[in-house]
Amino acid sequence: MTVTISILKTLVDEDKKLSCCRANQEADMSSTNNSTPSSSSNDDQVTTATAVTAIILSIVVGVVIIVIVFLIVRCYQKTRPQSANTAAAAAEETINAPGSAPPSISIAVNKDSSAVTEPIERFLDDIMKEKPMRFTPQDLERFTQNYGEKLGFGGFGVVYKGRFPNGVPVAVKVLKAAMNKRAEEQFMAEVGTIGRTNHINLVKLYGFCFDRSIKALVYEYMENGSLDRFLFDENHRIPWGKLQEIALGTGKGIRYLHEECQQKIVHYDIKPANVLLTANFTPKVADFGLAKFCDRERSHVTFTGGRGTPGYAAPELWMPIPVTHKCDVYSFGMLLFEILGRRRNLEFPESAESHEFEWFPRWVWQKFEHGEMESIVSACGIEEEDREKAERMCQVALWCVQYQPEARPSMSSVARMLEGEEEIVPPTNPFQYMASLSVSSASGTVSATASTSRGTGKDDSESSSSTPLIRTSA
Repeated sequence: MTVTISILKTLVDEDKKLSCCRANQEADMSSTNNSTPSSSSNDDQVTTATAVTAIILSIVVGVVIIVIVFLIVRCYQKTRPQSANTAAAAAEETINAPGSAPPSISIAVNKDSSAVTEPIERFLDDIMKEKPMRFTPQDLERFTQNYGEKLGFGGFGVVYKGRFPNGVPVAVKVLKAAMNKRAEEQFMAEVGTIGRTNHINLVKLYGFCFDRSIKALVYEYMENGSLDRFLFDENHRIPWGKLQEIALGTGKGIRYLHEECQQKIVHYDIKPANVLLTANFTPKVADFGLAKFCDRERSHVTFTGGRGTPGYAAPELWMPIPVTHKCDVYSFGMLLFEILGRRRNLEFPESAESHEFEWFPRWVWQKFEHGEMESIVSACGIEEEDREKAERMCQVALWCVQYQPEARPSMSSVARMLEGEEEIVPPTNPFQYMASLSVSSASGTVSATASTSRGTGKDDSESSSSTPLIRTSA
């Protein structure tokens, strides 16, 4: 650029010199009155040289102008993306800053610069989907109106209902003030796993607060609460067909964790209380406090101590052996049994004097083994229109709770079988490992003092003509 300007200045100076020379020559010509032929010849030569110089000068000036315009355009093109990147970086810092807007709140931009804001909007949308926001204690107080509406509580803390400034409802889980090492691990597991997922059947984590005074997680609000209320509370009944849809959606959510995430995620605590329902009963898997990443190359993970909830946790989770993602398949199978019967798998009788209980999954196997599927469907109060789906669910549940993890199907196969897209091979006895059970042939119930053994392989699947303790729909 500087060289071009110097050349232009040199050409202008040369032009001025030529103009002065020509003026002097014209003066000399006037004084001599054109007395000689040689003077006329010199004048013609000077005129020709001047014309040539003018042409060359015009060409050079045109080239210089073109070069200058080209350089200006190049500089503008380089500056524009840098400005957009600077604005995007500033927007990202604003999102990550404490107390920033939640993901569903739009960020104001200059409408006059639509060409620049469009890529920024896409950038912000991607950021919103990929990671949760960090909120301040003051944000939580505003969202919950100073924690005015309590939704529930548990060993982890208390859940409050809140609302973002744009009106989106949220659930704020405030953790207990004193967090031990296990609680800290669960907090990090929640943020680290569910914060990186995006699926219609997984609850969405909007953000979190980690402050000296308060530690909390902010989720999307689920209008119908957890699934266990619609399974075990007779005052909250929904059609069994809707329960089958909930089972399928839950299975697809677990399938996403196992097979569709960049890193495999094992939940370790699948149960009705951890399946939340939207206003239209869309299921969403929640509570990732025990979840863990698992490399796809390494199929086994070793733990110290048991994980999961008794009654839903796979047998290998209580043994000092490596486990796989198939433990989630086992838990899902136990969930299917409870959806099938709309009751808990293990129910104690109301009489305190009785020492007998009944385990529903084993009762289902006994009926299936003897070809009595009709009695299962009838005892569960399932209508004829849902009979085929119920029979499929029964067989899928029996496959999911197989004792050997490698015998359990993958969650993609589970989803296809529930949808009727994959043929179901008759399952084998999943309770063959159980032994030393005192079975009452009259009632089909099992003694509470029964013990289990893994080593005998004895199959005690005697038939019972009685039906279990099942609540039928009103």
